[in-house]
Amino acid sequence: MVLSLVRLCARELVSDHSLSPSWLRCMPRELYGALLEAAFDGRRPLAVLELVQRWPERSLRVGGRTEPGHTAPNRLCIQALLLAVVKGLLDQRSALQVLDICGLRADEGGMEGPMGGWSVTVALCTKVVQARAEVQRTQRKEGDRERKRFSDLERERDLKKERGQRQELSDDSMCSKREKLVLPCLASEAEQIKGVRRRMELERRRETAATGLGGSKSEMKEKETNDDVLVHVRADLFVNARSRKCVCLALGSSGPLKVHCRYLRVEEISVANIRTLLNLLPCRGFLGIDVRYSNLGAAGLAELLPHLSNFPELNSLRLYHCNLDLRRDRLGQEDVLRDLSQGLAQLKGLRRLSLTGLRLRGQLRVLLSSLPLPLELLELPNLSLSPADFAYLSRSHHAFALQQLDLSDNRLDENTLPSIGRLLSQSSSSLEHLTLSGCCLTDALLGLLLPSIGGCLKLKSLAITLIPLSMTGLMDLVRMAVKLPSLRLLLYPNPLELYEPGLPDLPSSVELLYWPMNEDADINTTSSQLNRVLIESGRSDLLLTCDLFSYDKDLK
Repeated sequence: MVLSLVRLCARELVSDHSLSPSWLRCMPRELYGALLEAAFDGRRPLAVLELVQRWPERSLRVGGRTEPGHTAPNRLCIQALLLAVVKGLLDQRSALQVLDICGLRADEGGMEGPMGGWSVTVALCTKVVQARAEVQRTQRKEGDRERKRFSDLERERDLKKERGQRQELSDDSMCSKREKLVLPCLASEAEQIKGVRRRMELERRRETAATGLGGSKSEMKEKETNDDVLVHVRADLFVNARSRKCVCLALGSSGPLKVHCRYLRVEEISVANIRTLLNLLPCRGFLGIDVRYSNLGAAGLAELLPHLSNFPELNSLRLYHCNLDLRRDRLGQEDVLRDLSQGLAQLKGLRRLSLTGLRLRGQLRVLLSSLPLPLELLELPNLSLSPADFAYLSRSHHAFALQQLDLSDNRLDENTLPSIGRLLSQSSSSLEHLTLSGCCLTDALLGLLLPSIGGCLKLKSLAITLIPLSMTGLMDLVRMAVKLPSLRLLLYPNPLELYEPGLPDLPSSVELLYWPMNEDADINTTSSQLNRVLIESGRSDLLLTCDLFSYDKDLK
């Protein structure tokens, strides 16, 4: 890749920190972005600190997907970025008002080690508390200076008063008369101006309340607290039991830095603590919540859903191993199911739902039928779905809008394949990502399903791994995949011929994952046969891989 002249010059400038005082004074604001990218790419935390501390624009976006040719920031650069924001609060050269670090992660290389979402969250919340303390310390220093200046003025006035005692009494009397005439006029004028402003403010508030534009009490409270904010920070927050207090302290504090959460991910936190976190978040800009390994239970989820309805922009809900056991034969379960259905119905903007490792067999209709909008993303891995669940899903209003569908680790057989085929046919005009890994699809079952998969012409990624497929079935799968014009990634299973003998007749996904491979089998032969199919079809843009962990996630 050929680097532009601007990037080459920016890389050279940030490489030597001793030269920064000379070029920072005369650098135009249009080049700050290129310099900051070069500082991140070159791992120059001091350059990041100086550039962000005097950032000339109102907003700064750092994080998310890395552009081609750029590397992700390392740990030291991220720490320098957050420190620079705090220092810039007291720097008159900084114009920064909005910092967006959503999706910010450190790279995996370097001696400093990676910095994941948990570490970024703790570092951000620590800086928020430090910024409040720093501003308070500065205000105390300014107050001390102001009191000192006032005492000096008092002392100087006393000295002038002693010197003025020798002046004539007539001058003193004239001055006192002048003060008596002027000062009341000034005071009355100031009170009049203050009264007019007060009346105008009250009248404006009455008009706002009358027209209904004032918003709710929570929105009014947010407007009042935003008056003291200098920089708004938008981020994804990762919270567990150890970092919960730190995050709550940062969200509940008023100061120059205010955190706005885009996505919230919590692990091993009770319902009461999750509710406390939600009450501290601003209502606007909150898009989704991911709850993992928390013992919610069906009753806990029913209690949590009304609090999620307070966020009008919420469009994503993910539950991962949260101990939901929904069975109608249990006492009081009908009331819980009704509460869950009513709570989901209040999520007016929900378009992405992920339910993983929950015991929801036969209850899919109760949960999904109450959603007001059709889902664009639906992930239902490891739910032990019944034929009735698949039948409902294929006829639901969600089938026509699905863009991503994950049914992995749900056993498919002759009874469920007609419903799966109908579902794929209904979503063929919108489906872009499909995952059917660990579904016990044999050569015969996959052969019945391939025509339905081949009809999804907008499919970009297809994951069918950890299934008992022979080499013949794998070749059929690849020949179908090369006919999909939009497909860029096929995650395929290792054929049964590559495993050591001893596998059951219908092995599970766990057995296929951990069963040893046959050392005598030639894996390269399998790869060459699949690549030959790609070459013959002219599909150099399609990636075939059986590696579950190392493929490029951006393709998916």
